[in-house]
Amino acid sequence: MRLPHWLRHRSRQQGLVGLPARPTHTPAPASEAAPALDAPLLRVDGVSIDYRTHERVVRATHRVSFDVHAGDRFVLLGASGCGKSTLLKAVAGFITPSEGEIRLQGRTLTQPGPDRVVVFQEFDQLPPWKTVRENVAFPLLASRTCGRAEAAERAALYLEKVGLSRFADVHPHQLSGGMKQRVAIARALAMQPQVLLMDEPFAALDALTHRRMQEELLGLWDEFRFTLIFVTHSIEEALVVGNRVAILSPHPGRLRAEINSHAYGLHSLGGSAFQATARRIHGLLFEGQSATAVEPAATPVPGSVEADAVALARGPRPVAGHSALPFRISV
Repeated sequence: MRLPHWLRHRSRQQGLVGLPARPTHTPAPASEAAPALDAPLLRVDGVSIDYRTHERVVRATHRVSFDVHAGDRFVLLGASGCGKSTLLKAVAGFITPSEGEIRLQGRTLTQPGPDRVVVFQEFDQLPPWKTVRENVAFPLLASRTCGRAEAAERAALYLEKVGLSRFADVHPHQLSGGMKQRVAIARALAMQPQVLLMDEPFAALDALTHRRMQEELLGLWDEFRFTLIFVTHSIEEALVVGNRVAILSPHPGRLRAEINSHAYGLHSLGGSAFQATARRIHGLLFEGQSATAVEPAATPVPGSVEADAVALARGPRPVAGHSALPFRISV
């Protein structure tokens, strides 16, 4: 298959397949140079979100801070009601934080934009009067991201990637739930956002389709290396989908710990190390485990949970006004 012209001219700066090349320009002075390559793509800094009613103010999240780097599969994990979906909507620009700020490449986010696209839990999110092809192309045209010819090319490409080319001309009511979610994912990827946001996208699907969709999402990430923020309340799904997992405490959501989970995948399910990590996360979520609950050995193994807990305890103190994680663990 011959790649379309906009896919051949790939932009390395944004790290996504298919992005048009940036126009050439005179290099900026050193004082205006782009941020370092290791700088985070997205930064959530001390974000608190409140819901106001006639009677009171309810805090959904409290001073949450984390960084997301380009190509990360960053998972927000927590029990129902901890504010993880609210936090995702704030990143999308649908909700304004009561405290703190969210920055994308150094720019403070105050409203939605085509640089962030959301896939929601409900799979009936496609206009029913449009065909599958028209549904995928519609955001591209509505946001004036590209013209009709390029929108058609992108729609065809991403429908092929999710295995729905044969269904391009049918309407959503003729699709199963899993197929509708594939269309929603194709529509989001066709926008080529800087950050793809997914709010429990597979929760409404049956168990077999759920697992298949996890496989397909990871396969798409292997090919396109997009930046993903994924919300779930499933510990197993967090470890499978994410390379980094942020654990939020029960309401109001506070960042309790962050776990590096890149070593795990679908192949890890049922393994002893996977199950041990899942139990540890369960303790963090529901049993209030803290750094003091970790009893390191006399000589902790480098890279182990105990070693990271000790390193964090000996590390620099948090900046005034920012709450520190109880501990950071690597698995």
